[in-house]
Parts: sequence; C-alpha cells; structure tokens
Amino acid sequence: MNGRDLVRSWWSVGVAGAARGPRTVRAAWRRRGADATGPGPRVRARVPGAVRTVEPGPGGGVIRFARSELRVLVAVNGAVFWGWDGAGPEPSYALAGACPEPDPRAELEPDTDGGWRVVAERVTVAVSRHGALEVLTPGGVTLRRDLPPRWWEAEDGGPARWMQRSEVPADARFFGPGGPVEWPRPRDGAHRLRNGVTGTGSAAPVTMPVQLVVADAGTHLLFVDNPWDGTLTLREGAEGAGSGHDRVGTSELRMEGGPVRGWVMAGTPARVLLTWASLAGAPALPPAWAFGHHHVREGAGGEDEVRRVVAGHLERGLPLDAVHLGDGHLDGGRAFTVDQDRFPKLPVLADELRREGVRLVSVVPAAVRAEDRRGEGVFPDLPDARVRYAGQAARGFAGVWHTVDGSVPFGRVDALCLGRAAHEGLRDEGPADERPLVLSPSGWPGSQRYGGVWSGEGAVSWPGLRASLARVVGLGLCGVPFSGPDVVGGARDGGCELYVRRLQLAAYLPLLRTGAVGPADGGPWEHGAAVPGHARVALGERRRLLPYFVTLAHLARRTGAPMVRPVWWPAPEERELRDCEDAFLLGDALLVAPVLEPGAVRREVRLPRGRWYDTATGRAYEGPAKVLVDAPLERIPVFARAGAVLPVRAEDGGTELEVWAPAPGRSGGGLVVPESGDDGDGPEAERYSVTRSGPRVVVRRETEDGAQEPSRPVRVRGLDGTGAQM
Repeated sequence: MNGRDLVRSWWSVGVAGAARGPRTVRAAWRRRGADATGPGPRVRARVPGAVRTVEPGPGGGVIRFARSELRVLVAVNGAVFWGWDGAGPEPSYALAGACPEPDPRAELEPDTDGGWRVVAERVTVAVSRHGALEVLTPGGVTLRRDLPPRWWEAEDGGPARWMQRSEVPADARFFGPGGPVEWPRPRDGAHRLRNGVTGTGSAAPVTMPVQLVVADAGTHLLFVDNPWDGTLTLREGAEGAGSGHDRVGTSELRMEGGPVRGWVMAGTPARVLLTWASLAGAPALPPAWAFGHHHVREGAGGEDEVRRVVAGHLERGLPLDAVHLGDGHLDGGRAFTVDQDRFPKLPVLADELRREGVRLVSVVPAAVRAEDRRGEGVFPDLPDARVRYAGQAARGFAGVWHTVDGSVPFGRVDALCLGRAAHEGLRDEGPADERPLVLSPSGWPGSQRYGGVWSGEGAVSWPGLRASLARVVGLGLCGVPFSGPDVVGGARDGGCELYVRRLQLAAYLPLLRTGAVGPADGGPWEHGAAVPGHARVALGERRRLLPYFVTLAHLARRTGAPMVRPVWWPAPEERELRDCEDAFLLGDALLVAPVLEPGAVRREVRLPRGRWYDTATGRAYEGPAKVLVDAPLERIPVFARAGAVLPVRAEDGGTELEVWAPAPGRSGGGLVVPESGDDGDGPEAERYSVTRSGPRVVVRRETEDGAQEPSRPVRVRGLDGTGAQM
C-alpha cells in the first residue's frame, strides 16, 4: 500500500504551471465515476475468525486470525494504533511525520478466554479471540469496545466495503465528526463522512472521521485513517434504573473502501488533544492581523471600489484588517490571474492599504483554467510535495482563501495538499517576518498544519446561526482551532436582528469574516440603518481582545487545545455541562452565551463551578448555577472567570492586563504570549499569578528568578462591591 492507494478518488492532474491537458482530466473523471459506483457483485461478508498465531513486538504486535490479521501498537505518547489486513500507520497524509516510536515497556501478553492484551501506563488494550478490540483505563474501566470488522469483497477483486460497530459507556456523549452537524453534540442517526458543496456552490462543512467521546470514566478520541466516503451512525446510550439495565452507546462506521485502521488516545480532554496534535501536527500560527475583521468582496468592481469599501469602514469607525477579493478580480475566473483592466496596479493598491493596516487576500479556485482552452479546468498534482503557489506574494497578497465550484467534488485530502502548496509558497516568497494566511472550505486531519477553515455563510437563518457555532466547536475538538463562518445579511428570516446576532457571535470566534448575499458588496451599513452602531460595538470589542486571541493561538499551537471550547472542557465529569450546547468557552477565561433565538432580550446561561463575572455589569455569580441575564440587541452575555488574567488592547494601542478579582481568599492567574511577528513559535509565555486578601488584589509575574512586578499596565475588575449572586 502506498500513498496513492489512500486517495483513489483523487483527480489525475499535473503540476501547476505544467498541468496535463483536458484528456487526462476526462480520464480521471471516468475513473472517479467507476470508483463511485463501487465494485460488482458481492460474496458473503468476511470476518476475522478465531486467533491462530501471535507475533509480539515493541509496543504491541500482530495477532493473526483465520481470515485476517490485526496490528496493535501503543506509542510512547500513549496513542494506540490498530490496523487490519496488514494496514500500518504509514503512509498517511494525516500524520505530521513518521509514526511515533512504540512504547518499549508495553507488549502483547495472554489475556483471559484466549485473548491478548497490551498494558501501558495510560491505557490498556484488550483483543478477544475473535477480534473485538477494547480500550480501557489503567484502572480497567472500559472506554470503548470495537467489534470485529466485516468486509464485503467484490468478486472481481475490487475494493472491499467494510463496517465496524463500536460500543461506549451508557453515560458517554459523542462529539465530532468535524463540522457537518447542526449541534455541538451530534444527534442520533446517520452522518455522511464526505465533503462537498451545495447546489449554489457554497462550501459544505468539513467532515473528518474524528470522534471525541466524553464519559465518566474518561475522554478518548478516535481517528479512522481512511479518506474514502462513508457513513457514521450514532446512538447515545441510556442509564437504567439499576445494574444491568443500562443501554450502551453505539456507533457504526461503514466505508466504501480503503484501509481499516485508526488511532485511539485517552485521558483528560487537554491530554487527548495534546496527543492528537503530536500525531497530526501542531496547528499553523496565523498572523496577528488574521484575528481581526475580514471583509469579503465578491463584486466585479476594480481598485477604486476596494478603496471605497475600506474608506466606508474607516469613516464609520468600523475596524477593518483584511479585504478578501473574490472571483471578480480574476481574469476570466482563472486562478492565479488578475484582471489588468480593473486592477492595473494591484501591488501599489496592496501597499497603500497595508499602510492603513489592511491586508489583501486573494481567492484561489480549486480548478486552474488552461491558457489555451478557456473554460476547461486542469488541476495541480496535489500529492506532489514540490507543488507550490507562485507569484501571490509579489502581487501584494498576504494570504489566500480557497473556493470550490459547485460541480467539482473536492476531496478532503485534496484540501490538505492544496493548503500545503499555498502555505509553503506564500511562506517562501513572502517577507521573512510575516506568516501567511491560508483558508480552505474543506480539510482532512493534518490540514491545521497549513491554515484554517472557513465554513461559508451557511443557512442565513436562526438554525443556521446555531449550526455555525456547532461547526467551530466541532472543528476545534478535531484539532482545527482556527475557523469561523461568514457573517452575511439578507432580508429573509431575521433581517437586521439576525445579522447583528451573527456578527456578535463571530466577534468571539477565531475567524471573523463579513460579506453579503446578493449584489451588495459593501460593509455592515448595507444591512440596515441600525446595524453600524451595533457593529461598531461588536467589532470594537473584537479589536480590544486581539492580544487574547493571539495568546490563544500560540497556546493552541503548543498544546493542541482549541481556542473555542465546550463548557465541559475543564470539568468533563460534570454531566449537565456535557449537554450545554448554547454557550462556549473562549480559552479558559471567558464564557460566551450568544443569542440564538429571534426576539430574545434575556437568556438563561448555565455557569460551571466557580465565580463568574458578567463583563457588562460587573455582577458576580457563583456556579454551578443557571442564571437569567439581560441580552439586549446591543450585546450578548459574556462572563469572565474569577482570577483570570486577559491581555487586551489598551486605548494607546499597547497591551494591558485585565484582571478579574478572585473570590476572597482565593487565587488565580493566566498566561500571556506576546505577538512575535516572525514565522517561529513565538516568545516564551508570560505567567501571571493573582491573589486576593480582602479588598486588595496582587498581580505578579512568575519567572525563573521569582515573582516580579508586572511590566505591563494592570486593570483590576470585579471589585465594585456588587457581590456574588446565586
């Protein structure tokens, strides 16, 4: 098996700049169509059978059954690999490098009833004599049980479809896969594991065969390393009235072909995502300006129209950090071209806007139109690591965003390789002290190594607003921390109110892009006379929190922890928090409760354990509790954790520390990572501690030489005498 076998449904294409002709593309389409129809008549299903022989090795070994074999490996980072029918962990586009070394202290040993097991420090893996694989905690509590897989093989020797059923504890909750669900916790039923586009060409949510499962016994993540189309069917369990009456949760995975292999990692949520990042790669660190306000301009106007849009934002006091040029700036819609009639001096325009703090970002369609055959598309040979974008930095672009035509079945692994080509090309050609921005509408585990995900405008409706939050949360739990929806307007289903609520939510998500549905191409002022005032507040708060977003991005790169987290993240053992789907944590300091229903001016918020301050009123609340708070159209409820230290933008443009007072007799603290402006991992994190004694709050910077006075201005909040409310 080689890397090409993993992507049978890819386009057969040539290297950019020397692409193959339309005949090759049409042949690739015929092969893809044949793959899509699946193999011919089937024989009866094949199962592994009983154990025959065992070959122990470092970290595990190979167990041979009557009709198949299973390879089990426990790596030094605690991750568990399993692969059937000779499938190994490599080659894999998901892995950031070579497979991690096996744990030398773990090996196969006999288990009860003719089975085998591998005992490691963080996990135990048990394999029954008929091929069921069970992952347990060090204390012996079951986290998941995968039943033996089943294959349906073609008589003509083509690819075999396969399925595998799994069981999890009755109290477990499923999260993932990626962003195709309308709720942070996917509902029972079937979920298609494929990417695509809607009939209008809008990007579909990213789907990844990654599943996070949270239960009382612990948290674990499952990654099935197979890019073929498939279906995941989920059914949550239920606890009965007594022992023996529980109904376990189940998941059933059916794939159209490809290898039967995957990884499992267990522990706390933070430990799981750290291990996952060590396998799939650390997330790319976006440039600092990428956490500002982006505006998408799709129209066919030229350079003066771009200047008009930028001036419109600045005149109305609306912060703007980037303008994304859509297909309208391309010559005939061909990627990597510029319409010279409308953009004759694009580099000059880019330099002019950069002096005002605004970057230009170019759209790049997935297909490249041939010079001599306008209208016919060719595609770069994406698996070739030599493929790079060229010339984008010279045109003045600081980043790219990819789109997919509605007729093109854009693959998940295609998006990963396309992101690599863009990231490495911009990095090599751009200024040495600037990091590139790459956004894609699709992806595969490992895509985070090169950029983030924009999930399109989605449905311009109140259910679509809730779904946009679910996608960002889901992607974060799959290892993609930088994502966000497009904030667009429309008269249907909500109008001005819906646009404002979408913008208020996006102001607290990693990626904030505004745009339009229809011919309008200006800013928020085109969505209603009352919108600019509300937008000014939301975008102003986003600008104030930029240092905090930068810190979270650095921490995501170093630890794999998502920037946007479900409220159960610090306390997965609290069951009520697992079911909270209408709020989220931004880092560990802020809890954001967006308004997701029309006409709402108050809403109920579930607070985790500890003291929380309403950032608008300063009132303190003690959790765990449900509180009813005001949510006027001017703002959404946001709470700060007592003892938190947030880096925020000061009025003079510098960075100051916003400290929320701990409860009397308690302490707190936080990390700050200042923006470095280079392509490295950034400077060392600054660690601050906070203590409170009566009305006095003391903030110290903790260093190797001991505690010191902070070198940044400090502003303490929460000491206004309002007291804690139950």
